[in-house]
Amino acid sequence: MSSRSSPAPDRDVMSMHELESGYVSGSGSESSLPEIHFTKPHLAFLNRQLQFLEPQDILRWCITSLPGLFQTTAFGLTGLVTLDMLSKMKLPRPQMVDLIFLDTLHHFSETLALVDRVRSKYPLVNLHVYKPDDVDTAEEFARKHGQRMWETNDELYDWVAKVEPAQRAYRELQVAAVLTGRRRSQGGKRGDLDVIEVDEAGLIKVNPLANWSFQQVQDYIQKNNVPYNDLLDRGYKSVGDWHSTQPTKAGEDERAGRWKGQQKTECGIHNPRSKFARYLQEQERKQKEEALQKALDALEVAA
Repeated sequence: MSSRSSPAPDRDVMSMHELESGYVSGSGSESSLPEIHFTKPHLAFLNRQLQFLEPQDILRWCITSLPGLFQTTAFGLTGLVTLDMLSKMKLPRPQMVDLIFLDTLHHFSETLALVDRVRSKYPLVNLHVYKPDDVDTAEEFARKHGQRMWETNDELYDWVAKVEPAQRAYRELQVAAVLTGRRRSQGGKRGDLDVIEVDEAGLIKVNPLANWSFQQVQDYIQKNNVPYNDLLDRGYKSVGDWHSTQPTKAGEDERAGRWKGQQKTECGIHNPRSKFARYLQEQERKQKEEALQKALDALEVAA
């Protein structure tokens, strides 16, 4: 049986229809549609409802409700569970969730090997890799920013290696919402984590496994034969950069091996953006003061 497609409706006619009806549809004029946003009461309502759902149901809600949805991952256990759950939903290509991986250039070799295994296991998933601006290797990073920058200027390291690449990814890929691997049982600031959060810039962050324990995550990985980081078999529970990650001891929080001996509990991408804006402004102010002082010193020498 043959079928004949109808001609596409004229946009002017659609816009006129919208004006007459008082409603706006997604297929009509975009100028009158607001950006996606949640009011505080709406966000609170959604969190009350979603906290009782299984992660797979939360993911289905995200896929049908949030445009510009991506998954940010450093290939930790929780992110791998999310990736595997999504792969089992048999989503059509337009609905598949792309991955964003921030390669700080200081990951363990085991993490980079895991990336290759994940590509092989989930060949249909698009992986977008973002590195610090204008460098491709750890050696180039050190030449540009100095040796052991994470010790000499930890705040700036977070900005250069993580925050700026993340913001560049969000901008270039037009990211409106992200799936994260954060869970309440990881402790620290994550102890009272909501399923849905919105940051200062309006980015929606969804934590689909917020309610799961480390044991639940580990059980899923083993039951479903999900590839994972070899370091987990050597006492590591949370893996980041090699210079700020250690194995955890019995009884310690899951993320106790991250930034051991420091007050720090989060990498830059989960801190308020205004914190880094203030930091960069302060850095710029100091540079201007130093330049001015050098100019004054030069004038004194010349005199």
